[in-house]
Amino acid sequence: MSHTAHIPSHRKPRRSASKLAVRAGVAGGVLSTLAMAGTASASPAAEPVTETLEMPVLNMDLSTEVSTAVAKAADNTRAAALQGELSSLEETARTGAAAEAKQAKEQAQKKAEQKAKEEAERKAAAERATRGTERTDLSTKSASTGSGSGSSVTTPSAPATGNAATIVNFARAQVGKAYVMGATGSSAYDCSGLVQAAYRAAGIKLDRTSQDQSLAGRSVSLSALQPGDILYWGGKGSAYHVAIYVGGGKFVGAQNPSTGIVERSLSYDKPSGAVRVL
Repeated sequence: MSHTAHIPSHRKPRRSASKLAVRAGVAGGVLSTLAMAGTASASPAAEPVTETLEMPVLNMDLSTEVSTAVAKAADNTRAAALQGELSSLEETARTGAAAEAKQAKEQAQKKAEQKAKEEAERKAAAERATRGTERTDLSTKSASTGSGSGSSVTTPSAPATGNAATIVNFARAQVGKAYVMGATGSSAYDCSGLVQAAYRAAGIKLDRTSQDQSLAGRSVSLSALQPGDILYWGGKGSAYHVAIYVGGGKFVGAQNPSTGIVERSLSYDKPSGAVRVL
C-alpha cells in the first residue's frame, strides 16, 4: 500500500475553460507590462516606475448570457407572431358573425312576408266559404219573386257589344290559367291583375289593386248588371276580391291558387257590390 493513500486529495477543482482563458489573457497582459517596465529601468534616461497597475479579473460565463439573450429574443418573436395570428382570427370571426346575422335577418323578413301573404289568402278563402253557406241562386229568385231586395235580383242582360264585348271575350279567354298573387299575365293572374288586363285590352286604364278598382266608375245595383261591370267583394274602397261580370248571371275571376281562373254563377259567391266604368 502506498504511504500516501490515506492522505485526502487537496487538489482544487478545475476552472471552466472560458474562465481560464480570461485569466490567461489578463496574466499575459500583466507580464507584458512588467517586461516593458523592466526594459525601461535598464535605460539610463528612463525614470523609475512608481505606479502599479491592477487588472480586473473577469468572472462571467459569456456563452451562458449569449444563449439566454438568444432564447429570450426567440420567445419574444414567437409571442408577437402568436398575438398577430390571434388578432387575425378574431377579426375573421367578427366579420363572419356579422354576415351570418345579416343573412338570418333577410331570411326572417322573407318568411314573414310569405306568411303574411298566405294568411291573407287563408282569410279571404274562409270569408268566401262562410258566405257560401248563405248563397242563393239569384236567377231562381228573380223568376220566383217579383219583390224583395232589388240588390239581390239580377235581370237578364243584353249581349255584350263594343268595349264590353272586348273585356268579356278577353276574360273568358283566360279561363283555366293559373292564379298567382301579384301576377298580371299572360300565363297567370291574381284577381285585380285579370280585371286590369281585360280593361287594358279595351284601351281603358284601371288602377292595380282591388281596393282602387272597387272605387272606379259609378256604383250599380246587382239587379241591373251589364257585361263588363266590375264585381267586388268586401267594402267599397276596401275590397279584397274583384271579378268581371260576363252576362247571363255569371262572372269570370281569378279566384285562388287551387281553382285558378274560372267562370262561375253569381250564386257561387255573391258579390258585395258592383261598379260600371264603361
